[in-house]
Amino acid sequence: MSSMSSVAGLSKYITTLPKTKFSIIGMILISTLTGSLYFLIDSVSHSILEEILYGGIYFLMIIGITSIMSGGLNQQVISIMDGINVKIKHSMFLSALSMTILCIILLIGGVISRILNLDIFLNSLLFGCVLIYGFNTLVFWATSKMRFTKAVTAALIQPVLILAMYILVTFLVIDTSFLGPIIIQITLKALIAGIIFVLAIYAFITIIASPFKKNLGIGVLDLLSLFIAHMNEGSNSLEGLFENMSEAIDTVVTFVSFKTEKGIKALFISPSVHPGPLGDLGGSNMPTILANKFDHFTMVAHGPSTHDFNPIAVSEIDKIETAVKKGLKKVEYKPSASEFVRYNAQTANIGVQFFNEGMVILSTFAPEGSDDIEFGVGLTMMAQSRSKCAVKDSIIVDCHNSFAPESGEVLPGNSEVFYLIDVIDKIETDQNKTSIKIGCWQSTMDTLDKQEGIGESGIKTMIIEVNNQRTAYVLFDSNNMEVGFRQEIMEAVKDLEIDEIEVMTTDTHTVNTISRGYNPIGITKRPEILEYVKKSIKEAINDLEEVEVGTGTEKIENLNTFGPKNSTELISTISSVVAVSKIIAPVLLITSLIIAFIWIFFGL
Repeated sequence: MSSMSSVAGLSKYITTLPKTKFSIIGMILISTLTGSLYFLIDSVSHSILEEILYGGIYFLMIIGITSIMSGGLNQQVISIMDGINVKIKHSMFLSALSMTILCIILLIGGVISRILNLDIFLNSLLFGCVLIYGFNTLVFWATSKMRFTKAVTAALIQPVLILAMYILVTFLVIDTSFLGPIIIQITLKALIAGIIFVLAIYAFITIIASPFKKNLGIGVLDLLSLFIAHMNEGSNSLEGLFENMSEAIDTVVTFVSFKTEKGIKALFISPSVHPGPLGDLGGSNMPTILANKFDHFTMVAHGPSTHDFNPIAVSEIDKIETAVKKGLKKVEYKPSASEFVRYNAQTANIGVQFFNEGMVILSTFAPEGSDDIEFGVGLTMMAQSRSKCAVKDSIIVDCHNSFAPESGEVLPGNSEVFYLIDVIDKIETDQNKTSIKIGCWQSTMDTLDKQEGIGESGIKTMIIEVNNQRTAYVLFDSNNMEVGFRQEIMEAVKDLEIDEIEVMTTDTHTVNTISRGYNPIGITKRPEILEYVKKSIKEAINDLEEVEVGTGTEKIENLNTFGPKNSTELISTISSVVAVSKIIAPVLLITSLIIAFIWIFFGL
């Protein structure tokens, strides 16, 4: 697995939060049940029924109701402070999570109280409030694009409400003569403990943010906040941050154009541009966006490229469109194509078909797992095949159809590179060329979605008939394919009216935004996907008609991408930060918690 891909894989930690009503119901139930359980643990004289009733009501009032109020207030306060990413759903869930942490601490305190015959409820409540204060500060500062001082202020809402409600309830039901000293004690303990914990959080964030600012010129909290904004709201503000670390490159796009008397019938495009990094950022949805820029059936396959060649903005895709349209003006068409022929060497497998003065090479390492073919390797394949086969254009396609967790990129120096070189040397150049027919069909696969690894463009199929041989080019808008599913598809269509088939994926990264992170097609609902494949082939056969064909290669200039240098820098920075965090985070946070604990339970 590529290093940049491993960062994209972090999206597996993103999950969908529950609706607001479920968080509210959860806070009511958890606080009530915790109160009943606490009073049962610490029971001294009342009946079990009374303990359950009184405890439930007491905790609901001082913890449950205040946490619900906090959930509503947090969202409003952060909005007033110009923070982002906090909707009422997020705010309520954060309050519910914080309240749950507090309930756990109180229950532990209740058990200790029972064992040691000590009343430590107030100290347990204070310690829990300090903990959730620090937790809320960290969440608001890290995710809402707020200054530290604003995050510290906003995080006060829940613990202050809880402590205020505790004092109010105590004032109403208990002797109030001691409340003056108690309030002073609560204030001093909470204030000093809160400062200790929050300073530890500030130190931790400052330490991990420094490498990002120094190496990449970006703020780690800005990066995180804008990333969350993209996942929550589809905001592309993160692309503006990418511009600070972008690198302009030159690359190529190759294509095959099929034309009838009415004009272009279909385009098969293979850009050496990577459809990443994830979600709808940069070029992640490039296969669909680029295809939609043309008025005819267009398949955008995965050309040789890695995450180094991720466009930093959606607007960069316009440069690919411009290059293709420029190349189309130069194409010379003829009714001339060869049959589809397969070759293999070691684990490298290619399918080759000649079109007029060019050729298509569909490359795969299936059934072995593999990831992206690096651009330099792709250029080598282009140059070698053009020389070997005496063609003007060589359209290299990384079929990207056999994913395994340990799959790695095909980089210069890997043994797979030499397998590709060897297999290209086996191509027979004396192929007879005859007239050609093609038929096309596409479906958005409406019954499937990102959960099944299906992107916006669904499935596109083109049948190419040459000399009575029918070959199906099947392209899924997906990020790779589960190992073995390609073979299953090929077996499933043997009874159809085709002779050959190759299955490809676009490598779209729009499907990487769900809980699995990596989401190749074929993990689930294989029978349903197979039915779409069969239908697409049948419909494409019905669309067969004679065409003329031409190929082209165009340079894409000044495409703003992550670039090899910055991609490596980003990965190394993240790796170093993660490594350092594993040491610093426990030391700082645990030490501060111990100090706060000692202060609250043994101070004053």
